Amino acid sequence: MASSIARFIIVPACAYLLFCLLAYLFQEKLLYFPGRWQQPDAASLQALGLTAWPEGGQDCRGYLAATADKTARATVVIFHGNAGPAWLRSHYLSPLLNLEYRVLLAEYPGYGGRQGKRNERSLVTDARQTLEMVNREWPGPVHLFGESLGAGVAAAALCGQELKIDSLVLITPWDSLGDLATALYPYLPVRLLLRDRYDNLKNLSASRIRTLLVLAERDEIIPRKHSMRLFEALPGEKKLLSVPAAGHNDWPDKIGPEFWRQLHGFISQH
Repeated sequence: MASSIARFIIVPACAYLLFCLLAYLFQEKLLYFPGRWQQPDAASLQALGLTAWPEGGQDCRGYLAATADKTARATVVIFHGNAGPAWLRSHYLSPLLNLEYRVLLAEYPGYGGRQGKRNERSLVTDARQTLEMVNREWPGPVHLFGESLGAGVAAAALCGQELKIDSLVLITPWDSLGDLATALYPYLPVRLLLRDRYDNLKNLSASRIRTLLVLAERDEIIPRKHSMRLFEALPGEKKLLSVPAAGHNDWPDKIGPEFWRQLHGFISQH
């Protein structure tokens, strides 16, 4: 009888511990989805209206789109979400180019054919280097966009740094990855298992950068309360935009000229 009770307790406990171990070992695959895409060739990029950046560099850090005469009122740097490469984010290009912005779709290490590790330290270090290069190459205003995972990368890249960023746009962000993962996986000791934290609350706690936060009204990946908790904690000037009837991934299909008018109106107030 005692041995049966012991098996009843020990077997599920061992299975649970094994499950936790697998979650710890393979958490990168739950957070980063680079896919099998490689860097497109020059002709393919040209068809998208993009060029590899920096031009002639050994390492492609992103893809640049500019107006025909190469002039721009400011530069927009975009850190994308966790699935697929930067060059797939063409939905940003036409609206921002029409508003006379230069657009850089920044790429992460381990994505789109770039070498490097996919983890918070690697992505954030690389993002800081990219932003330093942008500040040197284009001394005018710089507006930083971060979407989902990219919001975490952007927030961490700015934390404690002397980068020249004129405004920050956070699209479907979370408060901290630990808080979000705990809500999504309540049966796991998430805070003990997580290696990458992407704590936007902490990283932006001292920020004075003017910040626009964009919510997807029906976000099924990042519940609204996690984005709102971040918005309410932001210490500087801020604005909230909510995209009606939009989910986490289809929000670009739900916006129109009025969205871009409001976004431009906010970030262009120097």
